[in-house]
Amino acid sequence: RDSGSTRNTLPRSARLLTSADFARVFAHPNRYSDRYFTVLATVSESMPGRLGLAVSKKALRRAVDRNRMKRQIREAFRQRRARLAGQDIVVMVRREVATAERATVWAALNRLLDRVAGAPAPKKG
Repeated sequence: RDSGSTRNTLPRSARLLTSADFARVFAHPNRYSDRYFTVLATVSESMPGRLGLAVSKKALRRAVDRNRMKRQIREAFRQRRARLAGQDIVVMVRREVATAERATVWAALNRLLDRVAGAPAPKKG
């Protein structure tokens, strides 16, 4: 890839890569959940926020759907990365996401990540 690219990508340093990274988050997490997602967050020794994904075949059967969901989660995280500094986060997808509207899922994901970041959720209306 072109290292001079201006694309908004999530660098390798912003991802949980090893099973030890995931185990650290699963050991003592702060848990945030709704109908579509469970988000586990824990304080990290790494300064930039890092993201791990758990999108199972049980939740989304087709690979294309799992990959699209992972792209959406990474994008939502990337937009809040500065506010999530110092936290390791694992986003787990629930089965209900398979039958939901995309806009509903996107809004639910954004609400949860805003809660993790400590921002107040926007009011409806």
